[in-house]
Amino acid sequence: MDLSSVLVVEDNLEDAEAIERALRHTHPELRPEFTTRGDGLVEQLLDREALPGLVLLDLNMPGLDGHGVLTELRARPELDDVTVVVFTSSTSPAEVDACYAAGADSYVYKPVNFTLFRTVLKGAIDYWQASRSATSHGPPPPVPRQQSSDA
Repeated sequence: MDLSSVLVVEDNLEDAEAIERALRHTHPELRPEFTTRGDGLVEQLLDREALPGLVLLDLNMPGLDGHGVLTELRARPELDDVTVVVFTSSTSPAEVDACYAAGADSYVYKPVNFTLFRTVLKGAIDYWQASRSATSHGPPPPVPRQQSSDA
């Protein structure tokens, strides 16, 4: 897994450019890769030498939409470790529930205001980087039991 790689699945050019600008500003160490379609995405991931550390997935795309991508991706056990953050403009509770039911790791609303957009994206990436960092170092050591002074 390449934790410095972020695969962005976004068909809207303006949103893709905003994501790229935001990442360049907040996480210059990350290498975003962009694709505009969900069709063939699972095969593309399986053909890679290293899986991306994070997939930012839009829902509304031509061809195979984000729900379809998520369903296909989660049907492949070899892709279980891929973190998928749905990053979309939909605030529908049913949409949120459907994405979590299909295996999304997070569901993040895409704000229209760029400053807020950048802040929200930064928070989501920071969270998943911290989560990955914690799990890559293994579980924390056990807390030593203190002996009672009564013994």
